[in-house]
Amino acid sequence: MVALVFGANANAQSLSNAVFQKHREPAEKAVEKALRYLADNQQQDGTFNDSYGRSTGVVALVGMAYLSAGYTPGYGEFSENLDRCIDYTLAHQKSNGLIDNGDSGHGLMYAHNIATLFLSEVSGMVGEKKQKELDKILGKATKLLLSAQSVPKNDGHKGGWRYKPDSRDSDLSCSGWALMALRSAKLNGAPVPDEAIKKAVEYVLKNHDKESGRFGYTDPWGHSETLTGCGLLCLELCGYHGTPSTFKSGDFILQNRQKVVNNAHEYYANYYNSQGMFQLGGKYWEQYADWMYNEYLGKQNANGSWSNGRNGGTYGTAMMILSFTVPYRQLPIYQRDETVDEG
Repeated sequence: MVALVFGANANAQSLSNAVFQKHREPAEKAVEKALRYLADNQQQDGTFNDSYGRSTGVVALVGMAYLSAGYTPGYGEFSENLDRCIDYTLAHQKSNGLIDNGDSGHGLMYAHNIATLFLSEVSGMVGEKKQKELDKILGKATKLLLSAQSVPKNDGHKGGWRYKPDSRDSDLSCSGWALMALRSAKLNGAPVPDEAIKKAVEYVLKNHDKESGRFGYTDPWGHSETLTGCGLLCLELCGYHGTPSTFKSGDFILQNRQKVVNNAHEYYANYYNSQGMFQLGGKYWEQYADWMYNEYLGKQNANGSWSNGRNGGTYGTAMMILSFTVPYRQLPIYQRDETVDEG
């Protein structure tokens, strides 16, 4: 069982949450089954034979899924699968710092942002030789993030990111991944200027409607059902915990959660919603988590995957594992303030 890998501290944290306790056994079985599905379908080079399965972004998501369940390089049943994810990601950095193998379509920065986040999260878990390689690649990857943010843009797009390193516009979806990658790098001691984080948060807020709590794609309204969780998590992790904006965002998500089901971006939305609501805590996490486990446990396919027929089983399964394992708190980027929910 996955629980055997977590360690005493993580188990204690998981057990303290009544909602997770209610769903714990079926959730852990589902996660274990999903991890096995990913392992069985991974190629020797670390890739997968479905939609974008060779993209560094998708391979990195799978690596993060293993980390989120408590598996680390060189330890546990799936350590070899995790190592393949790491090696594949490390092997595909271009001379300009971009981590992409050419199979990410037009979303070059999506792949780069997720790959950078994954490598930053796994930093410190690998051997000395691989750590040196990782440090070098992460340094160049982080510099690319900063340079892409600094490309001249009009006021509505300043501070954000979009599909390419030289894009002159921005969107919240791509910017959310980039901000998470920068924050993770900064937590690891990388020289990420405070001003870069500040500008990124300012961009996120440009896509926020304070009255309703919603966040949108390139304005406060577009695709709000699937992007409000992204905006919420960005604020929660960047010093805005427990503010009127985040509480209203939580209310918006609770009111609109059913709308993400069967949406083209369903797994993405649920991933960000679960992460953001866990950070917010209280009734927000409890109500969302209860809904999430009830909604998606029964939708896992017999082979262990989740797929809505749009993005392939690898992507959907990795995202659902990351959503289900929020209470495990294994990924450093998503650690929660220990004072949340006290009393």
